[in-house]
Amino acid sequence: MHNKGRFGNYGGQYVPETLMNTLKELEAQYMLLKDDEDFKAELKYYYEEYAGRPSRLYYAEKMTKDLGGAKVYLKREDLNHTGSHKINNVLGQCL
Repeated sequence: MHNKGRFGNYGGQYVPETLMNTLKELEAQYMLLKDDEDFKAELKYYYEEYAGRPSRLYYAEKMTKDLGGAKVYLKREDLNHTGSHKINNVLGQCL
């Protein structure tokens, strides 16, 4: 655990006090599992099979033509369940 918090001498974490015990527990579990190969393999499986990661690329043909030749691809984060940042965060927490 960090003695000074995320914001150094000037503050801690911006969360309701009622969540602090749960966040400390989550951090402790993360520290135990972050280097565990079985955990990382299972998380990778869920990223690929459930969340659709890595995100698919879409060839933007019309934009490529409009811009004069450089091939333009769009990373389709919008195709992930609930967007990208929420599912990335929650899958690790659930495991």
